[in-house]
Parts: sequence; structure tokens; C-alpha cells
Amino acid sequence: MSAILSADDLNDFISPGVACIKPVETLPAAPPQNYSSNDLEHEVILDGQQASQGQNGNEPAQISLTDCLACSGCVTSAEAVLVSLQSHAELLSVLDGAPALRVVPQPQINGHVNGNGVVEKENFKVEGLENPDAKLFVASVSPQTRASLAAVAGVSERDAGRMIEQLLMGTEGLRTSGKWNNGFTWVVDTNAGREACLVLGAEEALNSSSTSVAKPILTSSCPGWVCYAEKTHPYVLPHISRVKSPQAVTGTLLKTTLSRILGISPDRIWHLAVMPCFDKKLEASREELTDAVWNGSGQPGRGVRDVDCVITSKEILMLTESRNIDFFSLPRIPIPTVQQTSFPDPIIRRFLFPPRSRSGCPDPLAGTSGGNLYYTLQYVAARHPGSRIENIRGRNADVVEYTVRSAAGDPIFKAARYYGFRNIQNLVRKLRPARPSRMPGAARKAVGSKAAGLEYAYVEVMACPGGCTNGGGQVKVDDPIVLERRRVSEAGTKPGPQEQKLWLAQVDEAYFSAEDSESDLSESEGGKTSARLENGAVNGDKSRSDEVGGISPSYIFDILAHWAAITDIGVDKLAYTSYREVMSDVGKDKASGGNATERVVQLAGKIGGGW
Repeated sequence: MSAILSADDLNDFISPGVACIKPVETLPAAPPQNYSSNDLEHEVILDGQQASQGQNGNEPAQISLTDCLACSGCVTSAEAVLVSLQSHAELLSVLDGAPALRVVPQPQINGHVNGNGVVEKENFKVEGLENPDAKLFVASVSPQTRASLAAVAGVSERDAGRMIEQLLMGTEGLRTSGKWNNGFTWVVDTNAGREACLVLGAEEALNSSSTSVAKPILTSSCPGWVCYAEKTHPYVLPHISRVKSPQAVTGTLLKTTLSRILGISPDRIWHLAVMPCFDKKLEASREELTDAVWNGSGQPGRGVRDVDCVITSKEILMLTESRNIDFFSLPRIPIPTVQQTSFPDPIIRRFLFPPRSRSGCPDPLAGTSGGNLYYTLQYVAARHPGSRIENIRGRNADVVEYTVRSAAGDPIFKAARYYGFRNIQNLVRKLRPARPSRMPGAARKAVGSKAAGLEYAYVEVMACPGGCTNGGGQVKVDDPIVLERRRVSEAGTKPGPQEQKLWLAQVDEAYFSAEDSESDLSESEGGKTSARLENGAVNGDKSRSDEVGGISPSYIFDILAHWAAITDIGVDKLAYTSYREVMSDVGKDKASGGNATERVVQLAGKIGGGW
């Protein structure tokens, strides 16, 4: 059964039984300036239904409930339009829009813009600015994506990462085709941003009395969970961690650092993130994650996004197919040094591209979602010599309780892990505030967290059962590419839940077996940077005495201080974010909403940096 989605309904929440937010492959053409209500209608069909040709000739938008985590009626159709702009087709369209900007190392000169449209500043110049459509292309890749593609290709996580870099940067990847043979100047690992998030999150958990976050602190790196909380359970918002996700931190780091050092506008920098989850597209569309915060009033607003486009692991394969590239034949070797461009700040360069890989052999106890909870537990234990970490499994494998106990056996810190929306619903019910009794003179009924037995200080919340390696954007066992590479006959039985479980185990194995190896960057790129930060701390020293779980908090704080200094932006704007309750407009008078509707339609027609 099909439904009609009109632009007049773009402020309405999509019912979970009607539609969802899967990014469509193609978008309807932008409506003319003088449009009628019929011109704004586009058919939306669900998987398995037959598409009908509308009277206005518009192609139906293909969407699927199975591809969205935030499918509890909490996604607006306006957000669905914005999310649909992020796809591999959009990426190729931007790459073919104009020749890419080029960053060229130069001798020290005074910064100025010459007559040829070249910005010259410090040791670098940016060529190609005379073309207003030219962009500087940068990308970030998640470890879960590398693990997913490693399982498909039958290679190691490191080799899968090199294949992705070859696709985005190398001479046998995207640069072999397209109108301008454009590729990406830098491809970074989001594990760098993750390290900063882990330290900041642990500090927030231990010092929440000095912050505005209420106990228990709930992690915020899962956008499906955040979307669900903002639109269905706003009373939990005071509990959600204010630390940005690794994707968001990486995006802010790249946009702020490059725009300040190179002297170019942030809308000339185009950032692609490769993630395991479709909901990361929702995160990239948040007004809290734009230059309106760090480069403007400090308040959320429409501006240049820190992450311009998100594609998922399976969309990497769609990207290669669109350009007739065999992903599995891409070289598994590092990009040659002569093809690399040196990142313009040596200290940030060493943080993003360390001499040694930071992804070596993650601890399985940390899980596959970044390890926020596990690192915080280690952080607490490190401050109490002789303490130990205990865990008790809850009602299922996705609910686990943890306790840090002192040497004497006393509880110091209690935490938990809640994965999957069924478990999340139980969590938010326990956090529901007390409500007054209807009986006159009766005491207020306590339904809060203490009455429900929720005594945690910290909870890691993820929408996906099993964690981020099981994200909606990951390659699944029944995807055609997996069936083809496994030579499964079309007449054979379609893989079921047990096969998917075994497949996920292979992805997890790739994630946890990442080699602790030398970085692919040359010594000149990663090692010959300035030996010390301005405050005297050794630059990139990974063996400091305060190291916890392989990460030095003092080193992270040195990096954050340097980042704030070179951008002249406070860490509160760079690394932290905010949330807000979102109300549905369903059933409300839309007569006065014409301007909003027109704005959303215009937004849907825009591409590139910003909205």
C-alpha cells in the first residue's frame, strides 16, 4: 500500500508503519518556483511493493524500514529529505562539480591572495580558489567500516583500510574517472577523534558534579538513540553526555583547523565520513554540528556542516560499482609518500597520523562501539590502586552491569551497558520522573531512577543489538555481494538469523584482530614533527605515566589545548554539543507554515557544503 508524501507534510513525524529514513538513490527534481500542491507530491513505497507512475511523472522514493534504527515514529520527513542528500551519488556529483582545491607546501611567505586566486599563508598555498565551486576534499573512516569490508574481502582490517584509502586517494581509485579525476587529499581514521572522546567522556563521568549533566550519564555517540530520546523521551536529555561523537569531533577538527591555517572558508572544505550506520547521516544534519556554533554566535543554526556527507560501509561498494572500480582488486599497500600531501599543522598531523597504529588489537571487553564504558571503568580503576572491575549479565547479552570495587570490596563506581531499542525502552522507563498521585492529599508517587533501582553513574547506550559492527549500514550476510563471493546458488536457502550471527562474528573478529603495526605514513610525514608542544609536553608521547588503556589523558588535553590555540575557539565549542526536545507538528494548523515548507523544499535542492 503506497502513501503520498507532500511537501506540506515536511514538518510531520513519519509513522513507523508508513515510511522511514533510508537515503534514496535519486531525488525528485527540485520544484519550480511557482509550484502547486500537486507538484510537491512524491510517491513513497515500502520494500516489496509495486511502484506506480504518478500523474506528475515523479519516480517513487525507495525506502525500507529495515535500514533505520530510529524507526519509532521519531523521524520527521524534513529530516528524511536532508538525509537523502547524503549518498554515494551525491558524493560523485560533488566530485564532478569542479577541479579540487590543491594544498601545496611552500617556503615561508606572508599570507595574501594573489591575482590568480591563490591563497598563500605560512608554509602552504591553496590553488584553485578562483573557481567558486572548487572544494578541498577530506574523508574520515570508522574502524567498524574497515571490519565490515574486511569480512567481505577476506582480508585483515588494516588491508581493508588501505583499500579504502586507495579508493579515495589513490591513482587506481576515484581519480581514474569522473569529469575532473578528483580524489581526497586526506583520509583520516576516526580512532583519533575517538581517543579524545574517551578521555573527555571519562572526565565527564568522574566530575559530573561540576557539569550540567545529571547522573546517570548516558552516552551520546549513537545518533539513533539520541534522535529517539529527543523526540520521544525528552526527560532523559539532562542525562545525555555533552561530548561529541568521534564522527563529529573529527569533522570539527578538520573544518576548524584547515579553514584557520589555510585561510579559506569552511564551505570550501568538503568532509566525507564513512560509517557503519545510516543514522550517522541524521547526526551530520544536526544544526548543533555546524560552523554556526564554532564560527558564529555559538548557538545552533543553519550553517556549514562539520560533516558534509555520510556514506555507509555498503555504500562504499555502491560507489565503486558506479565508477566501474573493482573494490576487491584495489592495492593493499599504503599510498606512496610522493602522492601524499602533508597536513598543514605538525602537531595535529601527528595526532591524526601517528607513527604507530592506534588500532592495534582492541580489547574484546571494550565492545565494538568505541569502548566508552570500558575506558571509563579503566579510568576509574586507575585512580583507585588495587580496585577491580566486576560484571553481571542482565536479562540478555545486550544488558550488562559493571561495578568497580575497591581493594576492600566496597563499590566505587557502578555502570551498565544497554544495547538495542527493547532494552533502551526499559532504561528510559526507569529514568521517568516522579509523577503526582491523583488522590487528594496523597504523597507524590516515586517512579524515578532510585525507586526503580537504577543506581548507575554511567550507561553506554547503543541502538544496535550487538553494537556498531551490527549497524544498519554494514554489509549483511544476505547482501548480493556476500552471496556472490561465497558462490551461494540462487536456488539455495536464503541466509537466516543464524547465518547473520555467524557473519557478525566474522566482522567482530576482523575488528578485534587489528594489527598493532607501523603507521602507513612515512617518517617524514609522521615522525619529523616538532619534538615538543608549546607547554613542553613531549609531542605524541604514547608512553606517559598516566596512560590508561593505551591512551594518555595528558596528551589528549595537550592536543585539545593546541587545537583551541591555533583556531582561537574554546574547547567547549570544539568538543561538546547540546540537545533539545523536538515536538511534532502533526495535526497542527499548517496555514501559517508556508514559509517553513518552502524553506525545506529549497533545502532539498541544495548540495555541497552547508545545507
